[in-house]
Amino acid sequence: MSLPSSGDDLRDAELTVVIPSYNSATWLPSTIDALAESVRVAGVAVEVLVIDDGSEDDTVAIVGSLAGAFPGDLRVVRQENQGRFLARWAGIQQARAEHVLLLDSRVLLGPRSLGHVMSGVAAEPQIAGWNAHVDIDPDAPLVGHFWEVPTHVFWGAYLRAPRPFDLTGANFDSAPKGTTAFLARKDVLTAAFEQAWPDGDAKLMSDDTKILRWLADFGGIRLDPGFSVIYRPRTTVKGFVKHSLDRGTMFVDSYAGTTLLRSAAILIASIAPVVVLGAIVALAATGAWPGALLVLGAVLLLLLVPLVPAAINRCPGRGLAAYCVILPVFTVPFWFGLVRGVFVHRRAFARRAEAASAGKAKQ
Repeated sequence: MSLPSSGDDLRDAELTVVIPSYNSATWLPSTIDALAESVRVAGVAVEVLVIDDGSEDDTVAIVGSLAGAFPGDLRVVRQENQGRFLARWAGIQQARAEHVLLLDSRVLLGPRSLGHVMSGVAAEPQIAGWNAHVDIDPDAPLVGHFWEVPTHVFWGAYLRAPRPFDLTGANFDSAPKGTTAFLARKDVLTAAFEQAWPDGDAKLMSDDTKILRWLADFGGIRLDPGFSVIYRPRTTVKGFVKHSLDRGTMFVDSYAGTTLLRSAAILIASIAPVVVLGAIVALAATGAWPGALLVLGAVLLLLLVPLVPAAINRCPGRGLAAYCVILPVFTVPFWFGLVRGVFVHRRAFARRAEAASAGKAKQ
């Protein structure tokens, strides 16, 4: 259900901002204040839809208290908790502007970011989507910096020297991307969401990778440091553990079936910890403690190897420290999420096998 709008006729809105929110009342005031400043600098007519995804806090009251001073129409759309994918979908469907900006509830938009990206959209309308450059809040607690090591391992070439970068189907994994702050035409986003529609519990499905892969193939995605945001990550270990569990499951949905190599890697990663643990227990049970310790040491060394390329790629020291400290907290829930994902998304592996068989039959 949508709360009544406080604005006038919104048919002239140039941009709709969709903010999915689940128990984010603490973050919304600063998120909306930063958005308001960027709107004023850009001089753009906007409507903002905060999608309250079954929150149990005072999201509605908070947004209502901010609506009067916001330089545009600001309203809440309420729904039962269905996850971020369907929350964004609800916002896209109610959007009245031609262009839609997906913005997470923990994100601070840069003062000049909105003006920059809207100018880019006007100058290069053929680009399917515009992906913000995301920096982690330097004041976040240590647990919030854990992901800086993985990102600097996989996308270090970009992060060493951020610059405008066009993502296509051919180089999709070459740079960081996500829907944390992402702008595209409403009709293009609608098509991307429809092709990535979840076939099960939407809360266990990837909420962005398949959408972005389709957009990269469709018209390309511009990753632009001029369109910049600051992300405030989770601040508690409990929240991080839950997030790690979910990311393990969504990782499978994002990459299972995309190539045979990735599918094999996911399956190996889901089985390997059991095999390694079994080997350590077996060696210890037979009194072969040196062998057990050797296997354990090799595993620990393997887990710490990412620190080397991350450091070479200029990962901040706080990110390196967070990886070392938080790694034991991350490993188990992420692995459980991975195993859950293999079962929940097992059809993705089958589809890849069927596609490979079909390809051989045509040869």
